[in-house]
Amino acid sequence: QVQLTESGGGLVQAGGSLRLSCAASGRPLTMYVMGWFRQAPGKERELVTAFTWSEGRTFYADSVKGRFALTRDNGKNTAYLQMNDLKVEDTAVYYCALKPRGSQEYNYWGQGTQVTVSS
Repeated sequence: QVQLTESGGGLVQAGGSLRLSCAASGRPLTMYVMGWFRQAPGKERELVTAFTWSEGRTFYADSVKGRFALTRDNGKNTAYLQMNDLKVEDTAVYYCALKPRGSQEYNYWGQGTQVTVSS
């Protein structure tokens, strides 16, 4: 089993920055894809960014491209989502998740962390 623990959410003014963390425990992540999702009230969950842990290939949704950046610390099995120039529409609960490479479904999910951007 893999456990994901998120931290770093909070309240920030528009234009500000936050960094989210997702620490994974339970097994090495070299064969996994990590994704960050968000879900705003009344909206469907959307994929914000995803990367292959071993190769570092990264996908960013158009809505966050150029503002969000994903990094990782292999030694700590931790990924970081740096969010800059935040906008009110970035307000959502953010989740990190894992799926085996080649799989369509994310099997493991963090508990979620709230990000609120005020105008």
